[in-house]
Amino acid sequence: MSQPITPQEASLETERLCRLAPVIPVLVVERVADARPLAEALIAGGLPALEVTLRSAAALDAIAEMARVEGGVVGAGTLITPQDVMRAKAAGARFGVSPGATPALLEACEAEGLPLLPGAASASEAMALLERGYSVQKFFPAAPAGGPAFLKALGGPLPQIRFCATGGICATTAPVYLRLENALCVGGSWVAPRALIRAGDWPAITALARTAAALGGTAPQRL
Repeated sequence: MSQPITPQEASLETERLCRLAPVIPVLVVERVADARPLAEALIAGGLPALEVTLRSAAALDAIAEMARVEGGVVGAGTLITPQDVMRAKAAGARFGVSPGATPALLEACEAEGLPLLPGAASASEAMALLERGYSVQKFFPAAPAGGPAFLKALGGPLPQIRFCATGGICATTAPVYLRLENALCVGGSWVAPRALIRAGDWPAITALARTAAALGGTAPQRL
């Protein structure tokens, strides 16, 4: 039986995960056979927290495979429904990520004991999550929602919230977000492009991960 989790406990755990590395890879795994070598390549490059989005038929099996890889922490992204939460938890996900948040989704994650990084794209959404107890959130979709300038602006009235910015972020823009005091990390797919995954070019993915991991040396910017 699952051990329930409070929003405050969830935020403590997601903050810990966000601090493992400056970048959380956002992964679309189309073939289960790619799951283990992909996880190994990213972990070898210094990115241990992995988000496998539920956007492919292979996603849940991929999570199960990655959960067995030593040194990594695999989570499920694109959680939308309570059923998504239960399936992800059963597959071995240790955290969840959602594009937004609904009461049903939050309740399911809390009941299943799955730490959630809930999505927010406005001050009102961020405030509603904070009111429930979520002080660590996902800023999504980061680039279309206003980018680093918008995220920096949120830090003025809402300094108690920390974010993982995701959506439209690349190697060039990631450091700009990471210089913000209210950005714990960023999420992005550029560290594991589909073309490299399809080609099985794991050394190239490790090299991209190593470059992304080095972004952690960026000094925070005061708001």
